[in-house]
Amino acid sequence: MPSDHKASLSEVHSSINTQNRSPWRKLLSYIGPAYLISVGYMDPGNWATDIAGGSGFGYSLIWVLLMSNLMALLLQSLSARLGIVKGMDLAQASRLAYPPFVNFCLYGLAQIAIVACDLAEVVGMAIGLQLLFDVPLLWGVFITIADTVLLLFLLHKGIRTLEAFIVSMVFIVGVSFLAEMFIAHPQLIEVGKGLIPSSLSGNALYIAIGIIGATVMPHNLYLHSSLVQTRKITQTPQGIREALKYNFIDTAVALNLAFFVNAAILILAATAFFKNGYFQVAEIQDAHQLLSRIFGLAAPTLFAIALIASGQSSTITGTLAGQIVMEGHLNLRIQPWLRRLITRLLAIIPAVITIVYFGEHDLNKLLVLSQVVLSLQLGFAIIPLIHFTSNRKQMKQFAITTWIKILAWASAIIIIALNVRLVFQELSAWSKLLHPALLYGFIIPLVAGMALLLLYVLLKPLRSQRSQPLVKLGNLQSVATFAGYQRIGIAVDFSANDTLAIQHALAQGGKQANYYLIHIVETAGATYYGSQIFDLETQTDTANIAAYQAQIKTMEYAVETIIGYGKAAIVLAEMAEKNKLDLLVMAAHGHRTIKDIIYGTTVDAVRHRTHTPILVVTKQSILPPQ
Repeated sequence: MPSDHKASLSEVHSSINTQNRSPWRKLLSYIGPAYLISVGYMDPGNWATDIAGGSGFGYSLIWVLLMSNLMALLLQSLSARLGIVKGMDLAQASRLAYPPFVNFCLYGLAQIAIVACDLAEVVGMAIGLQLLFDVPLLWGVFITIADTVLLLFLLHKGIRTLEAFIVSMVFIVGVSFLAEMFIAHPQLIEVGKGLIPSSLSGNALYIAIGIIGATVMPHNLYLHSSLVQTRKITQTPQGIREALKYNFIDTAVALNLAFFVNAAILILAATAFFKNGYFQVAEIQDAHQLLSRIFGLAAPTLFAIALIASGQSSTITGTLAGQIVMEGHLNLRIQPWLRRLITRLLAIIPAVITIVYFGEHDLNKLLVLSQVVLSLQLGFAIIPLIHFTSNRKQMKQFAITTWIKILAWASAIIIIALNVRLVFQELSAWSKLLHPALLYGFIIPLVAGMALLLLYVLLKPLRSQRSQPLVKLGNLQSVATFAGYQRIGIAVDFSANDTLAIQHALAQGGKQANYYLIHIVETAGATYYGSQIFDLETQTDTANIAAYQAQIKTMEYAVETIIGYGKAAIVLAEMAEKNKLDLLVMAAHGHRTIKDIIYGTTVDAVRHRTHTPILVVTKQSILPPQ
């Protein structure tokens, strides 16, 4: 790994140019990230909660949707602000602010939320395939594994291709429900009354919290802070202000579109089911059948098409969020296809268990439960986000204003208070059903542990975030024995192996040779823009290689630095040929078989691309006698 800080979603980091364009073209260049976010606000999990809310309580929960949307707009704009100003996503910022154990806990909770979200996409797509093509649900669940391949293909084609695909899916969903609104003819006066807040208790509270969790999704906060970094932003006060303005426009338009889609689903359920005496339609399949019975063939067909489009687009953003939280909280980067496959399998397992052991009819209960799980995790993402964007030491003049801070904390308090009420409500019900040993030995301690973690996240002072220390070499010694090479390249990646590689390189050339420290920046921004890119990872790596050079120069060796950009194996080989190296020294990380699959390998790829002799150094290598 090149450094402790990796550019978020490095495959597409800073890959969209926003410079030297007219205001209209500049706005178009910024449009995209919020639309990828918005699909999470209209995924199959939303459908389940909206249908349950509309069929059970008519139009009375529309105000919950509106409140959730306003909260989402505020929090997503804060997420975008963090990514634009600091150049890091929410998970990366958390890793700098909290100790490792807390970060591991936050990662676990975020991963649970992502699995819960991905579970909704898997189930929703499987139901859509069954409704439209009569595919068995279990087969439909396994078909969704193909999404992993689709995502890799779209990312390979570039972030703009991915965004175009997502926007087309959103368009299909929106048009489908717009057509269904014309078919249903809702009562607009009663819809307006539903915007007036009312008290929540019992099942209404459960559904309302599901709606909040389905709307203000925790993984979207991680995702948005990363996706805004795919735009190449001029890191000046004016450039940052401009990026904040255009991203807010992008967010406002996309999330309001998502609100109208969600409101359309709830209104459709209220008009079609609640008004016709079907008060407990929580299953998407039942909704499809009732639409056919009430409105004919057009409405249910549009319903199924929109469901598939929604699931297909939402699963892509959920998988990207999985990558962000793993790399951000744990600083762990594995092969993209493997990471995405793991995320999908974690979502498929509970769906398969539910179908096989509990039956297909319980899938919709699983959908609603998944959204409640999302809501319960929200506090652990919202509180750090508000802390980070409020911190004037870190954000400087771009820290949020007092009134925005008040609104943000009010949103957090409302969400946490509703969650606490739900937890007590559920514990009261479980106390009558569960064995005391399970309740007091596991459930209550788990709830208490979560409460303490939330309290720690809230109270820990965040003003003293850790800065990234420079990487230091181990002890280097001058060596007298050398093989007579004149131009020696040393590949460095700022890991513990660098000292070993440099020591062996010095042994091959002595003080008569010229040495070239070579490091490759592998972010997507580096791939697209080469030396023009200067994101946070590039800055950190440049400082680290300069520190290496200074340390080696104190030993009176002639050493230069070379920074390359792009895929490590390809660029290293090009550097070796371009600089006419007599020898290239590389340290092997000792990966074998499984680890090669997980992390990838560079040495063999370089060896096949250059005529320069390569010395591969391992921890077992022995230096020549001095």
